[in-house]
Amino acid sequence: MSVAFRRESDDEHLEPKFELPIPPGPNLVTLRGLALIRARVDEIEAHLADAVDEEEIKKLRRELRYWSTRQSTAQVMDPPQADVVAFGSTVTFVLNGQNRRITIVGHDEADPTAGLIAFSAPLARALNGAEAGETVDFGGRADAIEVLSIE
Repeated sequence: MSVAFRRESDDEHLEPKFELPIPPGPNLVTLRGLALIRARVDEIEAHLADAVDEEEIKKLRRELRYWSTRQSTAQVMDPPQADVVAFGSTVTFVLNGQNRRITIVGHDEADPTAGLIAFSAPLARALNGAEAGETVDFGGRADAIEVLSIE
C-alpha cells in the first residue's frame, strides 16, 4: 500500500490547539479587574475538578494557564488623580457631537458595550493625560474630542 493512503491516526488532521494569546505590554488592572481575574481562576478550577471529558479538561487547563498567568502578572494601579485622565479614570467627553462616558481599565476587564475601554485602545490613548475642558486630537482630526469631566 502506498504511504500516501496510510493514515496513522485521526489526530493528525485536527486543527492544532494554541495557547490563548496574552496581550502585549504590562498587565495593568484595577482592583475590580484583579477580583474578576481571581474569580475566573476559581471558576475554572471548580469546573476542572468536576470535568470528566478529556477534551473539556484540555480546554479548561488551557484557560486556567491563561488566567493564572494574568493573575500572577497583574499590576494593580493606584487610583488616578481626579484632574487628569489616566488608567482607572472615568471620563465624560463629546465626540462627533455626542456625549459619551468611558472608564479606562485593563485588557481583561474591558467591555466596550459597558463603557469599559482598555488602556491600550486608541480612544483611551488619545484621552490619556487630558484635563477637563481640554480638546484632544483623535482619528486624524484635530480637537475631535472635548473632555467634559474626569472622575
